[in-house]
Amino acid sequence: MNNKIETIDLEKTSAGYAAAAAAVKCRIILCAGTGCVANGALAVREALAKELEAAGLNVKLELSAHDDNHDIHYISRSGCQGFCQMGPLLHIEPAGILYTRVKVSDVPEIVAATLVNGELIERLLYLDPVTGKRCKGDEEISFYNRQHRVVLKNCMIEPDSIAEYIHRGGYYAARTAISAMTSQDVCQKILDAGLRGRGGGGFPTGRKWQITLASENNKKYIVCNGDEGDPGAFMDRSVMEGNPHSVIEGMLIAGKAVGADEGYVYVRAEYPLAVKRIRSAVNAAAAAGLLGNNLFGAEFNFKLHVMEGAGAFVCGEETALLASIEGKRGMPMPKPPYPAVKGLWGKPTVINNVETLASVPAIIREGAEKYRSIGTPDSPGTKTFALTGHVANTGLIEVPFGTTLREIVNNIGGGVIDNDGKVTGEGFKSVQIGGPSGGCLTPAMLDMPLDFDSLKNVGAMVGSGGLVVMNNQTCMVRIARFFMQFTQNESCGKCVPCREGTRQMLAMLDDIIDGKADAQTLELLEQTARAVKIGSLCGLGKTAPNPVLSTMHYFRKEYEEHVFNKCCPAGECTALTPLKIIAEKCKGCTACVRICSVNAISGEKKQPHKIDADICIKCGACKTVCKFKAIA
Repeated sequence: MNNKIETIDLEKTSAGYAAAAAAVKCRIILCAGTGCVANGALAVREALAKELEAAGLNVKLELSAHDDNHDIHYISRSGCQGFCQMGPLLHIEPAGILYTRVKVSDVPEIVAATLVNGELIERLLYLDPVTGKRCKGDEEISFYNRQHRVVLKNCMIEPDSIAEYIHRGGYYAARTAISAMTSQDVCQKILDAGLRGRGGGGFPTGRKWQITLASENNKKYIVCNGDEGDPGAFMDRSVMEGNPHSVIEGMLIAGKAVGADEGYVYVRAEYPLAVKRIRSAVNAAAAAGLLGNNLFGAEFNFKLHVMEGAGAFVCGEETALLASIEGKRGMPMPKPPYPAVKGLWGKPTVINNVETLASVPAIIREGAEKYRSIGTPDSPGTKTFALTGHVANTGLIEVPFGTTLREIVNNIGGGVIDNDGKVTGEGFKSVQIGGPSGGCLTPAMLDMPLDFDSLKNVGAMVGSGGLVVMNNQTCMVRIARFFMQFTQNESCGKCVPCREGTRQMLAMLDDIIDGKADAQTLELLEQTARAVKIGSLCGLGKTAPNPVLSTMHYFRKEYEEHVFNKCCPAGECTALTPLKIIAEKCKGCTACVRICSVNAISGEKKQPHKIDADICIKCGACKTVCKFKAIA
C-alpha cells in the first residue's frame, strides 16, 4: 500500500456527502442483494433511469459532492433489505413508500403515478396475510416494525459509497480506537459490552482479544470468517454485500486491540457479489488512507486481503479456515493450542465472523452501556436470523437476544402457513435453529427467550442463525436425515468418528424412512450419535448429531411410529404412507389400473376405484398418471 496516502478527513467527507444529499428531491432505493438481483432488480433500476429521463427529470445513479444540480431523483442500490420473498423491493424516500415484487413492466406506472403525481399504487404495496391490509411502508409492516436493527441498519446505504458510510458515522470509531485508546482500553470496552461471538459458539469477543494481546509476538493477524455454509443461512453474506465497510472498520479496531497489522477476509467462493463488494470496499478504504501505514496520524499500520473460500463447509471451522488461507487442504487441527495463541502461520490470530466484527464499531462509537441495554444480561445486543420455512414472512431479520420464538414466528414471521401457503394460526410443530449444528424447538418453547444459554439448556444452539419453521405436515425424521446428509457430505474425513459415524447414522435414518428399521436401529442410532459427538475432532463432527438427538428427544413417538407401526404420521415418507383414492375425485378412467405393476387397484370404468394397501408397493406410479389428482 502507498505509504504517502493521507487518511481521509472524515468530517469534510461527511459534510460533502450531506451537501450532495441535500440536493436530492427523491431517493429511490432498490434492493441489490443477491436475491433481488437474481429477480431482476438491476434491470428495474436501468428502466427507472430511462423512464425518469424521458419524463424530463434530473436523474443520478451516483451522488457527487461537486454536483450543483438540484431536485435530483437519486436511484441508489442497497444491500439486502431483508424481506426476500417480496423482492425486488423498491423504497421511495422521503415518502416512506415500499413497493414489492417490482418488475420492469411496473416502471412506467411507478414514474407516472408515484414519482410525478405522488399517488400510491395499491397493487404494489405489501398485503398483510393476517389483516388483509395494504401497507404503505416499513413502519406499517410487522416484519420490519418489530425488529431492532443494529448490524443491518446501514444495509440500506449504497454499498460502494465510502462517503455515505462515513456520513452515517463510519470510521469514526476506528479513529477513536486508533488515536485515543490503548489496546487494553479497546479490549476492555468490548469485554464490558459483553459482545459474544456470533459464529455460533458465543465465546466472549473481548476475552479472545485479550488472549491474543497477551501473546507476545512481533506478528499477529485478524481474520474475518465469512465462510457461511449452513443451508438457508445468508446473514453474513448480506452484511458483506450491503455494509462491507462496517466489517473493515471492525477489523481495524480488532487490529488495534491486539496489535495486529494484517488481516484476511475469508469469503465463500459461492458468494460472488459479497466477494466483489468487499473487495471494492477494501480498495476504496485503501485509496482513502484508511488502510495502510500510520493511520489517522498514529503509529498504527494495517493492510487487508480478501480471499475466496475453498468451497468446503468444514472451512468454516477456524483451524480448517487457517489451513485454507495458508494454501493447504482445509482440514481441522486439534486444539489447544488455540488460534489466539498460535494461528495463521503459527502467529497469534483473532478469528471473528462477519456479524461479530460488524457489531464492534457501534460499541466503540456509542459505548458499552448502550450496547448492554439491548438483549439479555448474559447475551447482550442483537442477533440476525434467516427466517425460512412454513411461515408467512420469510427473510433476514435482526432482533435483541431474549426475543421469544412466538414473537419471531407469529408477529415478525406473520404466522405459520400450511403446505398450500395459507396462514392457519395453528399447526406449528417445530423450529430447527442453528442449521446442521443446531437442534429443534417445540411448541412448549414458544415463550422461551432466545439467547446463548437458554438454547444450550434445551440441547440447541444459536449457530449461524438459521431458523427453519415447520408445520404439522412435516416429518421430523426426514428433517433429521436432511441435515445428516449435509454434514456427511461435508465431513472432511480426517477423523473416524465423523467420517464413518455420520455415514452409519445416515444409513440408519434411511432404514427408518424406508420401513426397514427395528427397535435395535433406534438404540444404535442414538448410541452412534453420542459417540460421534464425543469423539469427533472438530466442531462439525461434534455438532453433526445434534439434529438427530434433538428430534429423537422431542419427537420420539414419531420415530417409533416409523419403526414399529411402519407409518409416517406426516405422510411424507413414501414407503410408509399408504396410497388411497379419493372417491369424490376419481372418474374411473382406469389409467391407474393400467399402470399398476402389482395389480393393487380395482374398480369398474366410470366408477371410483380402490387400492389394496396389503398389495400396494407404494411406488407412486398411479399418482403420477392420475389427471384428476384423486390419489393421495
